[in-house]
Amino acid sequence: MTKNWWKESVVYQIYPRSFKDSNGDGIGDLQGIISALDYLQALGVDVLWLSPFFKSPNADNGYDISDYCDIMPEFGNMADFDELLTGVHQRGMKLIIDLVVNHSSDEHFWFEESKKSKDNPYRDYYIWQPPQIGENGEKLPPNDWCSFFSGSAWQYDDNTDEYYLHLFATKQPDLNWENPRLRQEVYDLMHFWLKKGIDGFRMDVIAAISKDTTFPNFPEGRYGDLSFYANGPRLHEFLQEMYEKVLKHYDCMTIGEGFGVSAEQANLYVGTDRQELNMIYHFDHAVPRYEHCFLKPEPEFTLPEIKAIFGKWETALGDIGWQNVYFGNHDNPRIVSRLGNTAEFHAVSAKLLALILLAQRGTVGIYQGDEIGMTNCPFDAVAEYNDLQVLNAYQVLVKAQGGDEQQFLEVCNRIARDHARTPMQWRNTPNAGFTEGTQTWLKVNPNFDTINVEDERQNPHSIWHFYQKLIHFRQQNPVLTYGTYCDLLPDDVHIYAFTRTLGAEEVLIIGNFSSENQTVLLPVSVKEQRWKGCIGNYEVEDSEEVATLLRPFEGRIFVTVSA
Repeated sequence: MTKNWWKESVVYQIYPRSFKDSNGDGIGDLQGIISALDYLQALGVDVLWLSPFFKSPNADNGYDISDYCDIMPEFGNMADFDELLTGVHQRGMKLIIDLVVNHSSDEHFWFEESKKSKDNPYRDYYIWQPPQIGENGEKLPPNDWCSFFSGSAWQYDDNTDEYYLHLFATKQPDLNWENPRLRQEVYDLMHFWLKKGIDGFRMDVIAAISKDTTFPNFPEGRYGDLSFYANGPRLHEFLQEMYEKVLKHYDCMTIGEGFGVSAEQANLYVGTDRQELNMIYHFDHAVPRYEHCFLKPEPEFTLPEIKAIFGKWETALGDIGWQNVYFGNHDNPRIVSRLGNTAEFHAVSAKLLALILLAQRGTVGIYQGDEIGMTNCPFDAVAEYNDLQVLNAYQVLVKAQGGDEQQFLEVCNRIARDHARTPMQWRNTPNAGFTEGTQTWLKVNPNFDTINVEDERQNPHSIWHFYQKLIHFRQQNPVLTYGTYCDLLPDDVHIYAFTRTLGAEEVLIIGNFSSENQTVLLPVSVKEQRWKGCIGNYEVEDSEEVATLLRPFEGRIFVTVSA
């Protein structure tokens, strides 16, 4: 397998609005990030990924961009960004940014022109369709497509008597990639940032940029299945053109958001011969958040299901493609609240999740706050949420359809995206040290008095120091990047055990995903090898015997010992 810096990197995602506030307005900003660069360097990560910081009216927390080459004033200005980029590079790290080009803001100059008239030069920068006429002469949307944020994906415009497509919010009209002028605009803005010195892009909803221009209704049996929007007819043509016109000219990292992309389709995006993207990340193990899930949540994955998902993607990618592996990001609730234990075993379960993640094959992604074990926040009312997806679903399911409000809130407190977006917990001081101001843009989790960066860094046995140790171990052991993956106990409901193998080097990873002691029944061929324990989330003495009994949420890493 070809070696690349972007395969060997550990990526740390920053949600700028929630990371660190420098001016007391309760909103995180670029100067706040700059002030924390030494912290990130000390943690040991290689690449910082910034969620959108571009100029935006902020209908969807910056994922509605009104100027791709300017900065949201709440976050700072271009001089601040340049200072940030310089500071990142001076510390030996790299910086990638979001590329959000499935849609723009409706306040972007392109759309303001597009909606003026049908013959405006910018009209075809977006997707417009005439209405259907109902039996009584009423104007109806062109088809039955739904928005990710509830309701129809079409918005009627009185001025031109047509509908525009918005797969997300009404203020996020979809760009028309069929238009070569629009595509060139995208390539120009990519060059702008790459020439400035960034090291790559995480590409938002990139699998949905190509639409079926016949605009059919959902296929029978798939109404509301939003993965239908992925893998459009010209998608790979567009990505190969992007590579040819932009990406091949830079040594950069490209991470494609693969919503709707199956494991079997992944190498069409990231295969070494495809000339499209470096890597893709999937949603197979993420929390579903379709509209109906806010009243009828799907059960959490069992451990065998999670192992099967990792195994499926490993098999599908093989030695041809590459993926970004993660547990947490800005679109998911906190991982320790999902898959760990936030009560008696908070610290050891958070460490176990870190151990399992940082031993996977693929470029590892860590989300801000996971390194200190941040948890879901107890929101007391729907009004405390900020996420448009929650607020729109509430209007449909509770207000319009009469659903149970308390049940809706209980589900949100388990699966909503805002759990990942509460302010970073820096210290046990007012507002968790996130801001010197009196207000924060989103509720601060009240457990900051016991979960915060300052306390974690002072405790040598903390979750933070465990992440630091694992990151260093991964960076020093190429087997964890390039080695093959083998699940040893795929059907065990409590134990996750797998090996990573590269030539004569082999690493054994075992973890107990239960709150009880568990016996580990490894294959004889594995048990008979000579192993040395090197990292564990409980304090243990080094041993040349593989653990056969694991305590609650205990995780261990063993390396082979030469004869």
